[in-house]
Amino acid sequence: MVQATLSREAAPSPASNVDTTVETFRFMLLARVLDEKMANLYRAGKIHGGVFLGRGQEALSASLGVSLRKGDVFAPLVRDTAGRLAFGEPILDCVRTYLGSVLGPMRGRDGNVHRGRPSAGILPMISHLGAMISVVNGALFAKRAAGVQDAVGATCLGDGGMSTGAFHEALNQAAVERLPLVLVVANNQYAYSTPNRHQFACTSLLDRARGYGVAGQAVDGTDLTACLNALRSAVVAARAGQGPQLVVASLLRLCGHGEHDDASYITPEIKKSAVGRDCIAVAEAQLLQADLATRPALAGLRAECVAAVEQAVATVQREPAPDPFAEQWQALSAAHLLDTTQES
Repeated sequence: MVQATLSREAAPSPASNVDTTVETFRFMLLARVLDEKMANLYRAGKIHGGVFLGRGQEALSASLGVSLRKGDVFAPLVRDTAGRLAFGEPILDCVRTYLGSVLGPMRGRDGNVHRGRPSAGILPMISHLGAMISVVNGALFAKRAAGVQDAVGATCLGDGGMSTGAFHEALNQAAVERLPLVLVVANNQYAYSTPNRHQFACTSLLDRARGYGVAGQAVDGTDLTACLNALRSAVVAARAGQGPQLVVASLLRLCGHGEHDDASYITPEIKKSAVGRDCIAVAEAQLLQADLATRPALAGLRAECVAAVEQAVATVQREPAPDPFAEQWQALSAAHLLDTTQES
């Protein structure tokens, strides 16, 4: 039955499909609770800048995170809190970035989701859509040059981002070079507020994969079991030298683009359709039906997630903000090199 362990090293091999399903659900639920807390702090005026939630995308994102392992490269995007946690990012990294703590990975210089730890394989996000694909390609080229044979690079995108030039150029490069890239597309039916019918004329976004000679598969992004199967197979194929893998998931963003957006453009019909299902509710039903959890166990897990998030927020609220008069305004990488030089 569900046992709530809320930390994870960045890549142990799953003991079994059952263990992986339960583990992935933990990260889905933790991400939902963490996102909801950030939204509440935003509404209370405690967060400057935007807050962007992954509500409805947790099954897809967490499935990618648990399918990767230490030594891989992960470039998460705006709705990938679940994937970040599953890949090993601490809760504190998220809270410290949103609340501007000087102890965070970005030292209080960024107000929301552009955080990362490249040394741990988590790349800071570039907001320009499609831009992270070429960055991951570069990281994979670097690993190839260093003789690393079995590392995978993964990043995510929305349906709207597939219409950018950066997407097409970078996917073509990855295909020609047969890079072990896993590109996960959350087709949430809208590019911000523009519906699919005004974005592309192809029957399926998987047509883009065939056009570049890339392997692709479609998946129901609301179904945890389906997402796990699709992402695991994609990562295994990329790691085995089969070139880039494109996974396109159908789902719906169950919130606005950010907390500043009321999502009034999303029609009631699509909310009631299959893509409008809440992946958390679907996963809970799957766990109950398979006797992997009981309702009291699920309630206990949610309580543990809430406690972990509240503890992180309480910790960060006691931490200092950056002092502009004491801050060294060079790039973080340059600061690291400077520290290393001084130590030597």
